[in-house]
Amino acid sequence: METCGRVVQADGSRVVQADGSRVVQADDSRVVQADSSRGLAQPPKAIVVHWQERSMKDFRIIEVKRSIFEDNNEDASRLREELGQKGVFLLNLMGSPGSGKTATLVKTIEALKDGLGIAVMEADIDSDVDACTISETGVRAIQLHTGGMCHLDADMTRQGLASLGTDGLDLVVLENVGNLVCPAEFDTGAIKNAMILSVPEGDDKPLKYPLMFSVCDVLLINKIDALPIFDFDIGLCEERARKLNPDIKVLPISAKTGEGIDAWTLWLRGEIEAFRVEDAE
Repeated sequence: METCGRVVQADGSRVVQADGSRVVQADDSRVVQADSSRGLAQPPKAIVVHWQERSMKDFRIIEVKRSIFEDNNEDASRLREELGQKGVFLLNLMGSPGSGKTATLVKTIEALKDGLGIAVMEADIDSDVDACTISETGVRAIQLHTGGMCHLDADMTRQGLASLGTDGLDLVVLENVGNLVCPAEFDTGAIKNAMILSVPEGDDKPLKYPLMFSVCDVLLINKIDALPIFDFDIGLCEERARKLNPDIKVLPISAKTGEGIDAWTLWLRGEIEAFRVEDAE
């Protein structure tokens, strides 16, 4: 496994140290379990599984009814409570590949790291490119490999936090696997959900991926420096997003030029402060 210019052999344990970043890989049993019980585009309240056993001339039919997301939601609630007790604000950052999640995180860290203890968990199917980029900012960073899965759930997030370590941290950002479908379906235990939509992706994405826009607290419209090139209507995009989620905060930004980053970090600081006050009460 090549990590930040060094070759590191994975020895079967979950964590491999590499140049200030760590690689955390889900084990095979975790991947199989997650893959066999997840993956519906519109989460139903329950799924009915029919299992037939042939015994001589008779069929026995056993019905198993279980909420696919029930266990994860319960685990996510427990994780949120634990984070509240520790005073650690977990932000779940979602978006398409190439939308600028990591670049936005770099700008965010630069603006906040002097006043907050920050760490980042980078989630991808493979590679450690993003963790290497984040580690260059000087904050704690680990790479989470999902074993082919297109999202993180609460248990996988918990594994990452355990490997990361939360002592001395005020803010942990989970950069979820890049896509607008699966990550929206699974509660990670985060205090707030944020998403990035880049200008080249188009202003019609709230129409195509309504769940993502429904579960997020803030929408960052990135790459506004490219507005002269692309046919993207910020007002129309915001209108479409608010039809799904009237309370969503919409902030145009450019991770390249830094435009709008102050407004974004001001919002984030405010949410962290509100979280601290609520936790203290």
